[in-house]
Amino acid sequence: MGQKIHPTGFRLGTIEPWRSRWYANKKDFGKFLLQDRKIRDHISKEFGSAGIPRIEIERTSEAVNVIIYTARPGVLVGRKGVRVDELKKELEKIAGMTCHLTLHEVKRPELESKLVAEVIAEALEKRMAFRRAIKRAIQTTMQAGAKGIKVELNGRLGGAEMARQAKEREGRVPLSTLQAHVDYGTALAKTTYGVLGVKVWIYKGDIEQGKLIDFKASLGAGPGRSERPRGPRGPRSGQGGGGQGGGFGSSSGGGSSGPSKTEGGA
Repeated sequence: MGQKIHPTGFRLGTIEPWRSRWYANKKDFGKFLLQDRKIRDHISKEFGSAGIPRIEIERTSEAVNVIIYTARPGVLVGRKGVRVDELKKELEKIAGMTCHLTLHEVKRPELESKLVAEVIAEALEKRMAFRRAIKRAIQTTMQAGAKGIKVELNGRLGGAEMARQAKEREGRVPLSTLQAHVDYGTALAKTTYGVLGVKVWIYKGDIEQGKLIDFKASLGAGPGRSERPRGPRGPRSGQGGGGQGGGFGSSSGGGSSGPSKTEGGA
């Protein structure tokens, strides 16, 4: 009673689908699990500015399919698809087999908890007052149609000598209800006076019993892209929200894209 649990892990198998979808025997399970972690860490490290809230991995006996949700696909794709081709080669080295990439653009990043946490962290790094950063993020998310949001900061807030905690909430965030679609994300703000932790919970409504969350619909994701988009155009710069702490926005680039296609699905 009253103990905390990760909102995503709590709902796995009920309304939350797995982010890694594959089967392995006892001998290969540990190896594949480590590869999945390395793939996610590599993408997050190399393309942190692309606004990536979610990475899904599917495996077959011949290939690995990596599905990336991104708020700024132009940053990930690069001019004429150069960066995405390089990423594909790097992931093939990590996995040791053929790797396919599928990109989905997140149309409404202000409803994605990880991206909201990153915006707050960026604002704190730019020395914005922490209460102002929290209030602005809450206001933007609620205006986008969220049913509730909770934000928690931990660390030396405002450069104080002793670490403390700040919490703000608006609307409903039913953490104990299994059918409630509660999106949870974290970020780190590396400031001159230490590292601050940011946690964000966003309640998006209830899911019907027996159904799983459709992330393409819930994230407002646009059509998928293959790993080599057509067209000569390069990426456009992101449309930031302005101000000290940056804001939401997405940029697209790398030419036209076809319909969503999962290659080598499980």
